[in-house]
Amino acid sequence: MPQLELSPELDYQSDAYKDAYSRINAIVIEGEDEAFSNYQQLAELMPEYAEQLVGLSKMENRHKKGFQACGRNLQVTPDMGFAKEFFSKLHQNFQDAAAEGKIVTCLLIQSLVIECFAISAYNIYIPVADDFARKITEGVVKDEYLHLNFGEEWLKANFETARAELEDANRQNLPLVWQMLNQVAVDAHVLGMERDALVEDFMISYGEALSNIGFTTRDIMRMSAYGLAAA
Repeated sequence: MPQLELSPELDYQSDAYKDAYSRINAIVIEGEDEAFSNYQQLAELMPEYAEQLVGLSKMENRHKKGFQACGRNLQVTPDMGFAKEFFSKLHQNFQDAAAEGKIVTCLLIQSLVIECFAISAYNIYIPVADDFARKITEGVVKDEYLHLNFGEEWLKANFETARAELEDANRQNLPLVWQMLNQVAVDAHVLGMERDALVEDFMISYGEALSNIGFTTRDIMRMSAYGLAAA
């Protein structure tokens, strides 16, 4: 990824930056915490992969601690109440699917939607981050591709039996991504991250994941359209 020049108008110590950062930082902390819990639950649902999934969950916990350090570095207290509400619908959908033993839906939410959301956000954030946060985030984003890969590989291997549930899960959860991006657009802009760039990067990552699993370009265009009404 090309390194962009730091935007000269970004003042990491300004009240406006810190106010926006309190919510964005909370979102990434909560996102990693959600991922930690989700992979723990997946380990119970998929005992044959338990060791690998517990390993992924521990990695997410390390990421959470790294992002907590980013907030402390800027002397910002993350708004965790905001972040929990931000993830609440995806969280509930995952919990409902887990309770029903719907592994395919759980993997779509965690290994595709949440991981692609994280990857896109981190890719757009790195060029405009402060030095400390950039180093942390560059390390995290490399790990996230491993997490995305687990879901891709399992769903690819089980594509024929998983396909119908994947399409249903996409229809239910993709619109939530657009709602989440819209909700955070103003704060992201303050941090130098533009909504259109976040949307584009997410759609590329998500589309590539769907392609790797076995969906055709026509399938992906149709599945992607479910989010457009909320965009």
